[in-house]
Amino acid sequence: MRSAIAVLVLFVGLFPFRNTLYRLLARPLTAVLPRNGAMIATNLPATFIAPLKLALATAVAVAVPYILYQAWAFVAPGLYQRERRMVTPLLVSSTLLFYLGMAFAYFLIFPLAFGFFAHAAPAGVRVMTDINHYLSFVLTLFFAFGLAFEVPVAIVLLVLMGVLRPETLSGKRRYVILGAFVLAAIITPPDAFSQTVLALAMWALFEAGLLVAYRVRPRTAPDEPSDPPPPAPVIPPPRAVAAESRPRRPRRRRRTRKPPPSGDEP
Repeated sequence: MRSAIAVLVLFVGLFPFRNTLYRLLARPLTAVLPRNGAMIATNLPATFIAPLKLALATAVAVAVPYILYQAWAFVAPGLYQRERRMVTPLLVSSTLLFYLGMAFAYFLIFPLAFGFFAHAAPAGVRVMTDINHYLSFVLTLFFAFGLAFEVPVAIVLLVLMGVLRPETLSGKRRYVILGAFVLAAIITPPDAFSQTVLALAMWALFEAGLLVAYRVRPRTAPDEPSDPPPPAPVIPPPRAVAAESRPRRPRRRRRTRKPPPSGDEP
């Protein structure tokens, strides 16, 4: 509820600047459009809905540190002291890397990709995109690049939990590089330069995460020489309980006869 309230407060504060935010978001595209190119709205509500969605998405992006803090505060009582010390650096690094991925997409990938699309249009075709489609495309790339830059955090978490070892990841480096190029080809436009840049960035982030994983991996104590096994306990031979196992009959008490009374006694 606190996270939702924080997003709502930020959304109310950003709502008056929704058109300015959209103009900043569209700058990488409008800067490479030809003279006869423009952005269009295929329906009237889109002129209001698209900036509204952008204001809400910006509020969520700005509130990410507070949302992550609330999630950490929810699970903190169940963590050990060592785990609490590790959570704070991981939260800070994951937030910074997510913002770094978004900035990488906005300042480097968007100009290259949109320039490729704008100049790839055939002769006589005007490049015009709908503002709703552009917003969905851009938010998808923001999310994809933000997650791609979380590779070091994911590696450190897997190593700390004992799921993977740094030596195993180092041995699978060739497959990681291949996967980085395949993932870059999927989430980026069909531009060889932008795909290569993203793949190299993901590879560099993998190496950085691997370097950190070597430093923070849990140390295991060296194997100590095993003590000699204790001597086997001496089990005494079983007693002959055949005779004792029979139930004993209770002994009858002998009745003592009283002597006959003498004549002197009354």
